[in-house]
Amino acid sequence: MSGSTRQSLAARIAARTGGGVMRVFLVLVALFWLMPTVGLLLSSLRDPADMSASGWWTVFTAPAQLTTANYANILDNDTITHSLLSTVLITVPATVLVVVIGSLAGYAFAWMEFPGREWWFLLVVGLLVVPVQVALVPVSKLFGEIGIFETTLGVVLFHVAFGLPFAIFLLRNFFAEIPRELLEAARLDGAGEIRLFTRVVMPLGGPAIASLGIFQFLWVWNDMLIALIFADSESPPITVALQQQVRQFGNNVDILAPGAFVSMVIPLAVFFAFQRQFVSGVMAGAVK
Repeated sequence: MSGSTRQSLAARIAARTGGGVMRVFLVLVALFWLMPTVGLLLSSLRDPADMSASGWWTVFTAPAQLTTANYANILDNDTITHSLLSTVLITVPATVLVVVIGSLAGYAFAWMEFPGREWWFLLVVGLLVVPVQVALVPVSKLFGEIGIFETTLGVVLFHVAFGLPFAIFLLRNFFAEIPRELLEAARLDGAGEIRLFTRVVMPLGGPAIASLGIFQFLWVWNDMLIALIFADSESPPITVALQQQVRQFGNNVDILAPGAFVSMVIPLAVFFAFQRQFVSGVMAGAVK
């Protein structure tokens, strides 16, 4: 009796919190979570004199403070524009290489027979627990000896090396859930491994590949530790460039605020552009 009473009480609480009250609570949490982003946006649209005189929330009572002059200034700022270009030149190749190599390796581990396949896959899984900090010193020495230290190529290779274990692990598990009958039917039709991979596996694995691409893009774009060590100091990525602006010009808010917002908007745009594929990949992984 007491058990049913407790269960009915829990059911009543769940029913009440699952309605309008919970929705209002979630909306308030979302607004509170977005407040720093809104503050950054409004600060980037204010004159430096107004930013030093009052807080960003005064915009709601004095909207005449808003101006796009700060964004015009960063477009004329060679440091910021070059850093954005450097970030793109690092992020795009690092994402594409991880997706392509990870897809090929994931397919091989899932559906191709070769000696030591399970042991090699266990090695890949073991690499997931290796922290980035462990490799900073030896990789720095290696890159210095082969002449790619403080180059875009060095940063890209480092990101690819540490992004591949997760990519292979994710895609191998996803590809392994593809029905074997589909692959056997394609093989009976004369499809080789390359055609099988491009015509069957890749279309079915689209959601997982899109999810991996989003994860890798966000990780590389927002990285500062690896870029701070391996990137060229003359053309650093946006994260390092903004950090240098803080160090050199502590009160240079008219550059820092719009630069930080632009560096945040671009990965958000990429995420929302592939949001549907990302959600499909996550839900597919949850069901399987």
